[in-house]
Amino acid sequence: MRSLALLRAEHVNLSLSEQKVLIDVSLQLAAGEIVTIVGPNGSGKTSLVRVLLGLLTPSSGSVWRAPQLRIGYMPQKLEMHATLPLSVLRFLRLVPGVSHADVIAALTEVGAAKVLNSPLQRISGGELQRVLLARALLRKPQLLVLDEPVQGVDVNGQLELYNLIGQLRDRYGCGVLMISHDLHLVMRSTDRVICLNRHICCSGHPEQVSGDPAFVEMFGARAASDLAVYHHDHDHKHDLHGCVLTPKTHQHGPDCTHA
Repeated sequence: MRSLALLRAEHVNLSLSEQKVLIDVSLQLAAGEIVTIVGPNGSGKTSLVRVLLGLLTPSSGSVWRAPQLRIGYMPQKLEMHATLPLSVLRFLRLVPGVSHADVIAALTEVGAAKVLNSPLQRISGGELQRVLLARALLRKPQLLVLDEPVQGVDVNGQLELYNLIGQLRDRYGCGVLMISHDLHLVMRSTDRVICLNRHICCSGHPEQVSGDPAFVEMFGARAASDLAVYHHDHDHKHDLHGCVLTPKTHQHGPDCTHA
């Protein structure tokens, strides 16, 4: 049975302040599918997410989203003034139509019920990521969009979050679009990895690393079962600004010893 398509981008181009940010990007995502977008800083990952969510209008190309698609978005970071008296409960109650019971249920589902009444500024990085994930779940999403969900979290915390994301996908059948700053280490259950540097450089399935003794020794057996390495297959190079370098044509000289 074919999975329900949730969103599709076709030949998307985006220019901001006369600079090309996205070039001919096409992708699609279906219900129950996990797609991870990786790329260096400034490669256009967050801009692509904003285009897919309808927050930015592409310069050309098209984006289709399933009618009345419910999207739960987990931002890359949360800027919070140190003196703002905002507890986790009050923060999550800012989502329209959410009750006290809804907040408790969402926090319980992500394993963060103990921080219900804690000030946002005093919880750990891992706890904050779980709170942001709970906030995304409160929309009962068909699509989860997670912008660098494990940033600032140690390896064990990453494993727990990745395992939780996989459980949520299995439980609700939602699609997951994940953005990662790590170019090589991705969630094992990712169905497809897309390497972005303004354009799509390559894409494919991640390779499991459970058989690599060095990886197991460094991160432990659990990491070897929950994480995977993605090997890039590029046929080009980029300069420091993300532009594709054009190979130089060799000019023969009088001292050349080859044809």
